[in-house]
Amino acid sequence: MSETSASLLTCDLCDAHEPLLAKGSLRVLPPVFLSFGAKSQFAGPAATLRLFEDNGMVRSTLETAGQGRVLVIDGGGSLRCALVGGNLAVLAEKNGWAGIIVHGCVRDTAEINACQIGVRALAAMPVRSVKKGGGEAEVTITIAGVRIVPGQWIYADADGVLVADQALHA
Repeated sequence: MSETSASLLTCDLCDAHEPLLAKGSLRVLPPVFLSFGAKSQFAGPAATLRLFEDNGMVRSTLETAGQGRVLVIDGGGSLRCALVGGNLAVLAEKNGWAGIIVHGCVRDTAEINACQIGVRALAAMPVRSVKKGGGEAEVTITIAGVRIVPGQWIYADADGVLVADQALHA
């Protein structure tokens, strides 16, 4: 996360950009995500995945240079298996990803919490997913009624997760 985005808090962004909230170009994910990882605050452009109970594409995506992006995974809200674990969090940290948001579960939370990355997920679940590589990358996804397009900006901190059509300034 850049110095500029590091100082941007979600509450301040909402206050400074009320007109964007009103017209829908700034949206807030529902407060259903738990925080993991050593970074409680992160921001960056979204890279998206849509998949279900299969994290093969998660690994292949996190193996690429993150360049400060946030990987947003629409896992269909499944609570039956984890899509991200400690090894993938280490990979994300090593490759320069700012954070990961999982509309699904994570596992190996102690390992994730040791990584200098921010992670949001619905829950922790010890069961791993299959690894067939199914899913879609860089597509528009909808999480809990909130539309996320690749390249839109994600801002996350202890107060919530924002999705903005463009980079914001306080």
